[in-house]
Amino acid sequence: MAITKEILTTLAQQHDSFYLYDQAGITECAERLKGAFPFASFLYSVKCNPHPQVLQTVFAQGFGADAASLGEVLLAAENGLTPDQIYYSAPGKTPMELAGAVDKATIIADSLHELRLLEELAARRREPLCVGIRLNPAFAFDGGAAVPSKFGIDEEQALAFLRRNDCPHLRVTGIHVHLRSQVLSADAIGVYYRNMFALADRVEAALGRTLSYINLGSGIGVPYAPTDTEVDLPALANMLQGAVGQRKTRIFIETGRYCVCRNGVYVTRVLDKKESCGKIYVILKNTLNGFIRPSVARMVEKYAGAEKPAGWEPLYTGRDSFGFYPLAGETTRETVDLVGCLCTGTDVIAENIHLPRMEVGDILVMTNAGAYAAVLSPWQFASLQKPAELFLRADRTVLA
Repeated sequence: MAITKEILTTLAQQHDSFYLYDQAGITECAERLKGAFPFASFLYSVKCNPHPQVLQTVFAQGFGADAASLGEVLLAAENGLTPDQIYYSAPGKTPMELAGAVDKATIIADSLHELRLLEELAARRREPLCVGIRLNPAFAFDGGAAVPSKFGIDEEQALAFLRRNDCPHLRVTGIHVHLRSQVLSADAIGVYYRNMFALADRVEAALGRTLSYINLGSGIGVPYAPTDTEVDLPALANMLQGAVGQRKTRIFIETGRYCVCRNGVYVTRVLDKKESCGKIYVILKNTLNGFIRPSVARMVEKYAGAEKPAGWEPLYTGRDSFGFYPLAGETTRETVDLVGCLCTGTDVIAENIHLPRMEVGDILVMTNAGAYAAVLSPWQFASLQKPAELFLRADRTVLA
């Protein structure tokens, strides 16, 4: 990462709280994926960080867009992506949203009702429409039985629809499945890939023709906690290559947060410090309302008690998902609670944490803030000034 203490200290003179995204780091991660999977194409999940310079950087790498709304479709189109590079997949699309996206993206139908809406849209336009379908397959991510889901069409229902072929204006050209995020085991993802290609065989048998693309969804996780292990990309690529075999179908992998998560930090300032009943509180600017995920983590773990809570993405990944680093250079350490300045007791990001001593005016850096961070945080709460979002370009200049 090109972000240094000197850069953060300089920016902290202008901002009490801010995000900083690292272009060089984002580009390096994108190149790592492309190098490992030269036979695949990639879609960036716009929802994890739609910052304009982040989008420009990712799309400059040749990635397409995984769009979860019409707004994200329009963002990708404004960045020069064509309909065959933008894949619009979300439940509950309205007729207005479908009409707004039909000429700008490849639409992935999420339900049988949505397929009927698309058939009506295509009939009004008096032209065939190529669409994809999102499936809830007859297997879970780990290979077990299917589980209920609000996402996609159950495999049995989808295959029956394809065999009926009662939407004459629609041509189903691809499939999309996404069952789990944040998987760090190449073997587990490899099993999922093999099951995906068996699913593709069943879909092609129902269609009576070859699919143009298979979107495998995301799943390649990012190490958050110090004990997490990086996904073995070369091993995973070998498994995927073996599963693809001689297929000529285009293969998509959604990158999720892979390129951006660790290439962003959140910086906030110490506003006050107090002691109550023997406990030391360090009061920070814009915590829950600036970077919500550490506060959510505290709530999840408080209710879970001694149990290890399961991930609930994108709000909760796991214990010790964020690093906290004071930049004061103090060697004396103390045990504190890190809290925010909101008028709610839930505005807590760390409890009983042992850190170098901080005083009013010092700054604190939080890691893993490049994805599902600014976009999730309730900046309207208490009508406080929101954090800045800054972008460190590869030439080390900073864009506001």
